[in-house]
Amino acid sequence: MTDLAERRGAETTVYQPAEDSGLLAEAALEEATGRVLEVGTGSGWVAKRVDEEAGEVDEVVASDVNPHACRQARERGVEVVRGDLLDPFRAGAFDAVLFNPPYLPTDPENEWDDWMETALSGGETGRELIEPFLDDVERVLAPEGIVLLLVSSLAGYEEIRGRAADAGFDDEVVREESFPFETLSILRLSRRSPSSSGDY
Repeated sequence: MTDLAERRGAETTVYQPAEDSGLLAEAALEEATGRVLEVGTGSGWVAKRVDEEAGEVDEVVASDVNPHACRQARERGVEVVRGDLLDPFRAGAFDAVLFNPPYLPTDPENEWDDWMETALSGGETGRELIEPFLDDVERVLAPEGIVLLLVSSLAGYEEIRGRAADAGFDDEVVREESFPFETLSILRLSRRSPSSSGDY
């Protein structure tokens, strides 16, 4: 993924695939089935890979708020909708929802005010978009649907697990990779079973 990370560094409007993207794609290839949504698709790299390589996936749809990202994803051959998080989608539409959220904690005094900030900044806590996503994602899931959420330790791992539990999900780590300054995990979220204790 090194060459991909280098290309990301040269990009000014659209998030390009890097290590976090690869981790999410690998998890999706194993876990995703049926109709799949990738929220915040960026260049569309993850969505395209899942569409082409995941054996149990029937259809992949992507979304992004960034018009430049939507254009790049379409050029890659991804079906993409411009919209904010899950707003464009109807209830019960997806068997799997993927999200590699903006998670870098950002000082409000040092915001970048451009499309790369939109792609990377998670606000002061790193959870500015993760929390509303978790509050709404159950709505768009089919009855047995799952969520694959990339979580960085920079954004507060336990806080995110707690928010997911509050939204009615059990979580399981299906991929994890540590780097010098953070650990990236892919949480597989599923609706809490009646026998679950709800502890996290």
